Amino acid sequence: MQPNAEQMTNIIAAVIGFYAVFFLVMETVIIVPCWFILKKAGFTPWLSFLNLVPSLGTLILLYLLAFGEWKVVPAPVQAWIPPPPPPQA
Repeated sequence: MQPNAEQMTNIIAAVIGFYAVFFLVMETVIIVPCWFILKKAGFTPWLSFLNLVPSLGTLILLYLLAFGEWKVVPAPVQAWIPPPPPPQA
């Protein structure tokens, strides 16, 4: 029994819908961490949307992070202060 053209159209529409949802979920899983990494590195977080371009966008983003000048200020180091001497009796 062969499926007719209407059944095939419905099957193809369902598969395309599934792949669209799957693509959106996977892109969200990649874009959200990249957003926070770029923000902490001092870059504009909007660059994380380069990941929407398959392979090439991610490669450009990795090169930018690897060889770009990070505008991060290091955390201040607390100087060690010796305790006061004990009182003399």
